[in-house]
Amino acid sequence: MKLRVGVIFGGASVEHEISVISALQAIDNIDKEKYDIIPIYISKNKDWYTGDILLNIENYKDLDDVIKNATKVNLQKVNDEFCLVHYSKFLSKIVSKVDVVIPIVHGQNVEDGTLSGYLETIGIPYASSNVLASSLGQDKIVMKQIFASENIPYVPYIWFYDNEYLDNREEYLKKIKDLGYPVIVKPASLGSSVGIKFVDKEEDAIEAINEAITYDKKIVIEKCIDNLIEVNCSVLGNYEKQEASVLEQVMSSHDILTYKDKYIGDGKTKNKAKGMVNTSRIIPANIDDEITDKIKETSKKVFKILNLSGVCRIDYLINSKTKEFYVNEPNTIPGSLAFYLWEASGKKYNVLLDEMINIALQEYKNKNKKITRFDTNVLKDYKKGGVKK
Repeated sequence: MKLRVGVIFGGASVEHEISVISALQAIDNIDKEKYDIIPIYISKNKDWYTGDILLNIENYKDLDDVIKNATKVNLQKVNDEFCLVHYSKFLSKIVSKVDVVIPIVHGQNVEDGTLSGYLETIGIPYASSNVLASSLGQDKIVMKQIFASENIPYVPYIWFYDNEYLDNREEYLKKIKDLGYPVIVKPASLGSSVGIKFVDKEEDAIEAINEAITYDKKIVIEKCIDNLIEVNCSVLGNYEKQEASVLEQVMSSHDILTYKDKYIGDGKTKNKAKGMVNTSRIIPANIDDEITDKIKETSKKVFKILNLSGVCRIDYLINSKTKEFYVNEPNTIPGSLAFYLWEASGKKYNVLLDEMINIALQEYKNKNKKITRFDTNVLKDYKKGGVKK
């Protein structure tokens, strides 16, 4: 009997469409001889759906039509099995059963630990990081604070809440000036370069911060790195074992790699549904072996420190003259699952997905070996005023 794999994607995130692209890429590449695939789509209003209509990228040109023709479901545990259940006015029906899920979601409300928490509550095995690890990977500020405690190199920065800036704008503009222009303005919890701006003077910083505040309540301002080279490394594994991919050097026509650079390109490509594959890159990165080895080892260290699981991509900034490198951020569920880095490392996409599923099942077994509950019930002898002694 084939293992039933649910692929969860979408969500109430500004990276909703990117999640759709990443998920359908993965579904196309999963070994259908080993696994039955069940698509599980979370709409922008947080309803869950399944159905064959979700398997064709062309159908997502009209999102309203997609959900109209898909089957609305809940993922829940029924008689010790994990099921997608459809509820009508008077009846409920099990539409599909699922053994393990691969969350391929990006951004707030899903990748940030929200979805992991729901999957943990149900108890189903899943091929991504747990609640805390997902949250740490999403919050650029808390992540840097952890890096500081573990001597992981990161870019100099300041941060603030939206209300702090709005109440004391001049104070924070002075802090940015002290940090030194040019800087990068970022919402703390978004990805895919959404809301991120390069600025080299105060008036542009004000505009960039005002935009960032529309996306997030926490804002981070980072010092720009001179003589910049951007490279990425993917890591596969769990807390027990980590494997690093080859490095890629990402190219951009802008001061930072933008959302357009990553997902849209120059508009000349016939098939634009390529996700991160669309990005201009050099693989392997054109940097020397010593820095390459250091970045690979740092990537595995970051993966383990944050207790990540499955596959991630860790982004770096390098000063090409001083050879100093800095961790920019980890992507706990990277666009396109960074499969192109693993293919360049000699691991085909279907093999990568197979290993992710096996890691999820192993993590599930490891977790179930731990004591998480007691069979005794202290409420049995409960009386008003306390427990009977």
